[in-house]
Amino acid sequence: MRDYAETIGFLGQWGRFQQIVFFSLVATIMPNGFGAFTLVFLTDTPSHHCLVSGINLTEDWRKSVIPIKEVDGKQELSRCSRYRLDVVRNLSAQGYIPGRDVNLTDLEEEGCVDGWSYSKDIYESTIVSEFDLVCSNQWKQPFTSTVFFVGGLLGSFLSGQLSDRYGRKPVLFAALALQTVFTFAQVFSGSWIMFLIILFINGLGQMSNFVAALVLARFMPESPRWLLSRGRVEEAEAIIRTAAKWNKVQAPRIICEDCGTEKMQTHSKEHYNVFDLLRQSTMRATTLILCFVLFTMIVGYYSLSFNTAQLHENPYISCFISAVVEIPAYISSWMALLYLPRRLSVILTLVFGAVPLYLIQLVPDDLSNLALALEMLGKYSITTGSSLMFAYTAELYPTVLRNTATGISNTVSRIGSCIAPLLLSLGMYYKYLPYIILGSLAVVAAFAALFLPESFKKPLPETIEQMQRRERVKCPCLTRNMTPVPVVPMDSSL
Repeated sequence: MRDYAETIGFLGQWGRFQQIVFFSLVATIMPNGFGAFTLVFLTDTPSHHCLVSGINLTEDWRKSVIPIKEVDGKQELSRCSRYRLDVVRNLSAQGYIPGRDVNLTDLEEEGCVDGWSYSKDIYESTIVSEFDLVCSNQWKQPFTSTVFFVGGLLGSFLSGQLSDRYGRKPVLFAALALQTVFTFAQVFSGSWIMFLIILFINGLGQMSNFVAALVLARFMPESPRWLLSRGRVEEAEAIIRTAAKWNKVQAPRIICEDCGTEKMQTHSKEHYNVFDLLRQSTMRATTLILCFVLFTMIVGYYSLSFNTAQLHENPYISCFISAVVEIPAYISSWMALLYLPRRLSVILTLVFGAVPLYLIQLVPDDLSNLALALEMLGKYSITTGSSLMFAYTAELYPTVLRNTATGISNTVSRIGSCIAPLLLSLGMYYKYLPYIILGSLAVVAAFAALFLPESFKKPLPETIEQMQRRERVKCPCLTRNMTPVPVVPMDSSL
């Protein structure tokens, strides 16, 4: 009995059909990058101080009404307070000169009761300046990004299960429609709450789009493998024959008669869900480890990406540097997928990502370029590993659970993207704390990845039984008292 990969081998690996499908899917997920990383600019906080307008003050008092505070060793205008305006008005009217006749440190301060004045040197406006997300409302700024990623988390969870049940194609196009409509709707947000709601739905659509496109890759308009798993043999054959015409190869007269469709149809009558990923010990261990590794990769990727706005005085230059680093990272990921074992690649990227993050705290303040280089090296490694993990995850699970597993692992990993903005805010208490946390997570994840099965140069599993046969490194302390899991052969005639 032939498996699916052997059955469609006559199509070749990179014909016209695969090329059209690949570049079509690339086009569908390209907007996802804009949707996520425009938040770097949308949520950035311009320089600001308390608004002082509509009163008569001398020039000296107008320049002195905002207190001077020391922030990170630098003197700057206070962002959240001013001297009491009624007192300043009286002193100005009586002709007193600040700093000579009046000791400014003795004056009482008050909050920005009249609002804020925002610098427009870099941005005309952001949601921070539009909705005053500063001072007592400063928590709303990282929370805004978190809401977007919570939408992505829910999208990962729902799209995986919906794609396995209803097909990859319907979920993909539904997500594209959702994403398009609500991206435009953000422009018309009249309040912070309204913006949050629209942003949440946009995040849901973007991640649904990504997960569906990931598993649909090289199989479009619908995955023949998924159709076969559902017993829809005629539809699968029709797509394969179309692919053969596009690739200018001759398809055999009978394609799917002996490709295990009876076995796959038996599985199609069963309804699989997220709990099937946890019932069997081998699959449960794989799922939990993958979730943790992906969580580490994603929290590291988004933390380092969103921190780029602080690396240079001009946030556009910062984001350009950060984006350029991703180009060699994706090339490295592609080369690793071609030539290196998956497990080894993941471990190496985690280790090489952790080392520079630990070293950053040892760099003197006057060597800021070295600190920037180390952070970009860390991002390079984490980005390479993140790209690897998406392919690795899809390779480990059988067809009937592939989208569910991909969706669930991405759902858990997206918790990392949700907490990334909050993790960065810990830098207010200790500058290097976010780097220490990210480096420690990477080291632990590298150790955990040792116990993942290897999928390099192995066919995609069609059934749960095939997945259980994958070899893995076993920890003696965990397997000493475990009984072997019985394996049911795919074909009793073998």
